[in-house]
Amino acid sequence: MRWPPEWCNFERMKRCFLTRICAGLLLLAVSQLAMAQPAPAAVAAFNAYASMVESRLTQQHRSDDAFLVSTASDRGAETMRLRSGEYIVERLTPADGAEVSGSLLHHWRGTAFVPGATAVDFERLMQNFQAYPQHFSPQVLQAALIVQNGDRMQASMRVRQKHILTAVLDTTYDISYGRLDKQHGYSVSRSTRIAEIDSPDTPSERALNASEEHGFLWRLNTYWSYEEKDGGLYLQIEAISLTRSIPHGLGWVIRPYIESIPRESLEFTLRSTCNALRR
Repeated sequence: MRWPPEWCNFERMKRCFLTRICAGLLLLAVSQLAMAQPAPAAVAAFNAYASMVESRLTQQHRSDDAFLVSTASDRGAETMRLRSGEYIVERLTPADGAEVSGSLLHHWRGTAFVPGATAVDFERLMQNFQAYPQHFSPQVLQAALIVQNGDRMQASMRVRQKHILTAVLDTTYDISYGRLDKQHGYSVSRSTRIAEIDSPDTPSERALNASEEHGFLWRLNTYWSYEEKDGGLYLQIEAISLTRSIPHGLGWVIRPYIESIPRESLEFTLRSTCNALRR
């Protein structure tokens, strides 16, 4: 069914109007409610949750039978979806534990399949930090390896999150890689520093101090699991992040925006990684 042009124009105008309302309310919220750092209770909750996830992944990575998680009742059907090029993205955040002490916990998982790719291809791609701005543009602006000791390394990145608002963050991560065998590998990345940047790429650029930051992103742990099989590479990424909570009274308009960012970021990372491997 084709809608009349005037109705399509009305729908576009309505979406634009609602977007401007969201942007205005969000700007008001972050300008008035800057939060220095997450509360100790929120950090403790994040660390406890991450420890639980990492314990499950450690068990998962000890056997090739269940190296990747499948939540589908028909695993064969899920495999067919992946091999047809579909990305499967799931929200894992516990419904009763997402908000704690002025913070929000986000947990997402994404799975994909890249025909012809190998575990070695993936590791070479992910450890070539200098090429990140090429493979992960426009989110990653700069990336560099700080130090490496075998399969353990530290890396820095400047990232840009652009949704209704745009935030530029300087981030540092501890990263480690491991292997079950030649066909099965995994990596763990934990943020060690996240700083919000004011006026990036201008003479007045500076990192906001603790009392000025808005809490767009306080913590980020990323876990990759990858399995070489069926003539290609299955990839699974899990991301756990901690952000500021939603200002009181603005949940009805800001919650969908706040909760969409982690999913969109994970989907972007998964899609960009697959595209880079295909190239």
